Amino acid sequence: MMDALVAALTLSGGHNARMVALGCAAFGLAAGALGCFVLLRGRALIADAAAHATLPGLCLAFILAAGLGWNPRSLPLLLAGAAASATLGVLIAGGLTRGGRLRDDAAMALVISLGFGIGVALLSVVQSLPVGGQAGLGGFILGQAAGMSQSDALLIAGLALLSLLVLAALFRPLALICFDRGFASSIGLPVRALDLALLALMLAVTVAGLRAIGLILVVALMVVPAATAKLLTERLPVMVPLAALLGAFASWFGAGLSATVPGLPTGATIALTACALFALALVFAPARGVVAFTLRQRRLRRELLEAAR
Repeated sequence: MMDALVAALTLSGGHNARMVALGCAAFGLAAGALGCFVLLRGRALIADAAAHATLPGLCLAFILAAGLGWNPRSLPLLLAGAAASATLGVLIAGGLTRGGRLRDDAAMALVISLGFGIGVALLSVVQSLPVGGQAGLGGFILGQAAGMSQSDALLIAGLALLSLLVLAALFRPLALICFDRGFASSIGLPVRALDLALLALMLAVTVAGLRAIGLILVVALMVVPAATAKLLTERLPVMVPLAALLGAFASWFGAGLSATVPGLPTGATIALTACALFALALVFAPARGVVAFTLRQRRLRRELLEAAR
């Protein structure tokens, strides 16, 4: 098994396995970078709601394609359906919170419950179709990177890298609205349009990661690498590329481990890898880590005792 893992991680396990690993890494790169802005803007729960709202769109796209005689397993078609239902879910959440009808957290919880509930119900409909038994839509729930084809991996990598390029182009204005929305508005920046652009990027990255990490845990790769990077630095120009690298590493290693061990869910493996990196940073971060904090407390206690003598 160790030889298979080394082969997967060194991209020597065959052309398709290499493409899958690179596709997952590209997704992790984009998710980690975007996650910094999602975290700073407090949009993590919206990302989670959007991810859960993708399941009805996936199932409806499959049912529609099967009814029209198209290829119901076409990944672009399934992702288009997922993007449509995720957008609808976010719009519903926004409508519920407008005018103080519901708090943000209650509206997001409602969208998560409604989206996932409708999706699971539609999933049973898909399974009852003549072609539904082999639909493979269950892989979108927990992720199944090993089941991706080369074209699937290229599509995911393309979506992720396009999102990364747009994020790089909007880096400065997005940074401004994250730290001082009022100042950004006062200097003439289109704050609402930038918020919508951030939301669109979040939806694009969420949809891109469905095949690799699954809709339940896709938000983890937007939040955990960003939180890890935030423990290691306070400078956004350093935090964003660092989070991107952490996300890429977690995706690459998790996908390789999942492909090596039979039955190991891809999404859970990638998320746990990201969480392990967070735990290491939490303990050993030079300024904010537990070890550094303990040493500072001991030094301060010693200085106070010496001053009291």
